[in-house]
Amino acid sequence: MPLLASTLVVGVTGHRNLREAEVPRLRAQVRAFFEDLQGRYPGLPVSLLSSLAEGSDQLVADVAFELGLRVIAPLPVTEVMYRDDFEETAALELFERQLQRAERLLLPIAPGNDAAAVSRPGPARDQQYARAGIFVSSHCHILLALWDGRGSDLLGGTAQVVAFHLRGDMPGPLERRRAVLGMLGLGEETIAYHIPTGRRDSADEVGAHGCWLTCDQDYVEHADMPPSFEQMFRRHCEFDMDWEKYGDQIGSRPATVVVEGDSCPIHALFQVADWLATTYQRRVAKVLLVTYVLAALMGFSFVLYSDVTNQDVMLYLFLLFFVAGIIVTAIATRREWHRQYIDYRALAEGLRVQSFWRRAGIVDISSPSFAHDNFLQKQDVELGWIRNVMRGASLDGILKPTATGPAEVAAVISEWIGTDDSPGQLHYFTVTASRRTRQHARATLLGNTSLWLGIAISVVLAVFARQLAGRTQNLMVAAMGVLSVAVAVHEAYAYKKADKELIKQYRFMQSIFSAARHRLKASTSLHEQRQILRTLGEAALAEHAEWTLMHRERPLEHSRI
Repeated sequence: MPLLASTLVVGVTGHRNLREAEVPRLRAQVRAFFEDLQGRYPGLPVSLLSSLAEGSDQLVADVAFELGLRVIAPLPVTEVMYRDDFEETAALELFERQLQRAERLLLPIAPGNDAAAVSRPGPARDQQYARAGIFVSSHCHILLALWDGRGSDLLGGTAQVVAFHLRGDMPGPLERRRAVLGMLGLGEETIAYHIPTGRRDSADEVGAHGCWLTCDQDYVEHADMPPSFEQMFRRHCEFDMDWEKYGDQIGSRPATVVVEGDSCPIHALFQVADWLATTYQRRVAKVLLVTYVLAALMGFSFVLYSDVTNQDVMLYLFLLFFVAGIIVTAIATRREWHRQYIDYRALAEGLRVQSFWRRAGIVDISSPSFAHDNFLQKQDVELGWIRNVMRGASLDGILKPTATGPAEVAAVISEWIGTDDSPGQLHYFTVTASRRTRQHARATLLGNTSLWLGIAISVVLAVFARQLAGRTQNLMVAAMGVLSVAVAVHEAYAYKKADKELIKQYRFMQSIFSAARHRLKASTSLHEQRQILRTLGEAALAEHAEWTLMHRERPLEHSRI
């Protein structure tokens, strides 16, 4: 069974009291919706999040089972309590059958409530149901809403779940999504599909045609999926296809990944993203080096033609190097190696933090804020696929419970940050920062040497111009030109690789990991250790988001070289 992170997760919210006359239409529209997604993204399996409540939840789950989709059922209360909410015997019997086929997930009781409070009708139970809606919204990629399109004051009702999904807010004593998400345009990253649905206790007319919903201050209807979201889901699909393509080298495939024993499913996905990122990084580095070497050869050819020999062969070489550079860059650009390297590295670093948080017991599934809500908030919607993978990975981690005691926290500290006996990220950043600093210093020395040699030659030419023969002057001018080209290409190459920025980043990461290690050594409280690890993860996510933005602004472009 594939990880949920490698599937397109659909969440459902909808009315309980459906009109019998509308049920055939609703089933047909739900089936058409799922089949449309399967047709759009054949390499991306579809999964469903449904609480199996009476009415819409059960209808959608029934269609999903018919199509062979994976169904996860987050239950707001225990099965015994949940059964009390089914008004019709047929609905209760359907719940029993569906529950046997779904993967059930009991959500924890909200802080401040207890089992006795949620066992009877009232605000505590309503809040628990609202949290189920929030959980579905926070972990799905598309929210399927069987809704009459009207507002409601019912806590956790369909209208409020849709509002939470698109706007990030829900009335009542519930923790909201991080406020910054709304400020930065949460609606640009979330989408719902609305199927008009009437309620038995209302005579209001509803439409019959579904539409896509996004939010920009207010709800915006779309006849077809907006292109930005289409691109986002295609990126997710491409990740699965790359995983499948290189499955032999990676050691797993999307449909057959195996997480054995106490292994972390999020870490298994991290290894996939890390392998892909490293592979595409090597390709980009080779393309970058070849392209700049060709650019230097172009410059050398032109200098030699103008100052040493005017044979046409030098012009032909110039054109040959130019065309070769275009071809190399065009291949890399067409195959999007640079974009894939940046995306996969960003995903890998996000999953790294998410995996360590899970193992340390930092993830709280009773809260609507998750690791994917903290990552890449300021990036364009195209990067939303990374957050979607993290949403699925969060579900994979929740469905595979793990011990999170002091021993596990200590293991996370040892593996993530590092100890005197175990190298971790602190050792990596320290060693890498020193190595890159030495490399940058050598490259800078070489560039400065070439620059000053060129200046020295120019001084010699200025002082001894009358004593030097014409042939000698031409050779010295050519040497100046070659050195100038070498310096210019070297500077452009260093800028493209972002050497200075990377060294600063490694030094910064070294400092925050060192500070975290110092704090952890002095900490004896498990709660405090988790808080330090949470803060460290948030800082790492923010830094990797900045790294992603910086490198996405420096694509491979032969024309600028």
